[in-house]
Amino acid sequence: MFGVIEGTGFETIESEFNECFIGHVRVERLWTGARWSEGPAWFPAGRYLVWSDIPNNRLMRWDETDGSVSVFRHPSNNANGNTVDQQGRLVSCEHLTRRVTRTEHDGSVTVIAEKFQGKRLNSPNDVVVKSDGSVWFTDPSYGIMMDYEGDRAESEIGACHVYRVDPISGTVEAVATDFLKPNGLAFSPDETELYIADTGITHDPDGPAHIRRFTLSPDGKSLSGGALFAECSRGVFDGFRFDRDGRLWSSAADGVHCLDRTGNLIGKISIPEMVGNLCFGGPKRNRLFIAGTTSLYSVFLNVNGA
Repeated sequence: MFGVIEGTGFETIESEFNECFIGHVRVERLWTGARWSEGPAWFPAGRYLVWSDIPNNRLMRWDETDGSVSVFRHPSNNANGNTVDQQGRLVSCEHLTRRVTRTEHDGSVTVIAEKFQGKRLNSPNDVVVKSDGSVWFTDPSYGIMMDYEGDRAESEIGACHVYRVDPISGTVEAVATDFLKPNGLAFSPDETELYIADTGITHDPDGPAHIRRFTLSPDGKSLSGGALFAECSRGVFDGFRFDRDGRLWSSAADGVHCLDRTGNLIGKISIPEMVGNLCFGGPKRNRLFIAGTTSLYSVFLNVNGA
C-alpha cells in the first residue's frame, strides 16, 4: 500500500524542468485513508508534518523519524489550510467555526480572526504568515455551502475576500475584494508579491481557474495590480508554494504543476488522484509533500523550498 506506486512520475514540458528532479527518484505514498486531504505544514524542529482531513474533522501527523501517522487533533473544526509562523506555531483555517486560529506552544488555541466589520467570516481556506508577523488568508464560501466540510449557512459578508491581520493591533482588513472563490495564496520568495488562486469555476462554469499576481505596497500592508499569472490546464490551482529560484509548484487535478517566473507551465508531477495542496519540508526543504485526495505523498527534488 505504501512506497513507490504506479501512475506517478515526472513530465517535462520545458527543458528547464529537467533540472528540478532527480532521474532515479520516484514519488512515494506515505499514507492513505483520508476523505479530502489539505493544508500540509512542515515543523522542522520536530521533524513532522501536519495536514488536514477536512470531512473527517481531524488533523493528521506524519513523523519523519519513523514514518508513523497519528491523529494530531480531533475534532479539528474541519480545519483546511495550515501554515507555521516564525515562532514555530501552527496557524489553521477552520471551516466549522469560520475562523483562523493559532496553536500555542502549550497547546492552547488563540483566535486570530473570526469577523470582518462585525460579521462572521465565511470559511477561511488557506493562510500564510509574512515575515513581519502579519497573517494573510482567503475566505471563500466552500465550508458553508454544504454540510460535508462544515455547517451549511448563509454568508454574512455576502462576498469572498482576501484578508490581512495586523500583527500588532489584530485588525482584520480586506486586501482583495474582486475574487469569486479566493483559495491558495503564497508570497514570492522576496515577499514583494502575493499570488492568489481563484477557483470560482468549481461552482460557476464560466468562473476562473487561475492565479493572479499582486504587488505589495512599500509598507507591506496593501496590494496593487492583480494581473493574471497563469490559467490551470487541468482542474484548478488550489494550494501552492515557491522554491528558492522563484518557480511556483501548485496542486492540480492531475498532480503537481510547476510554473516558471512568467507563469509558463514547464513540467508536471503525475499523481493518481486530485491534489489539494502541497508544501516543502525535510531538513533541506528539498522534499515536496503532496496532499492527494485520500493520501499523503512525497518526492525528493533538486530544488529547495523558499
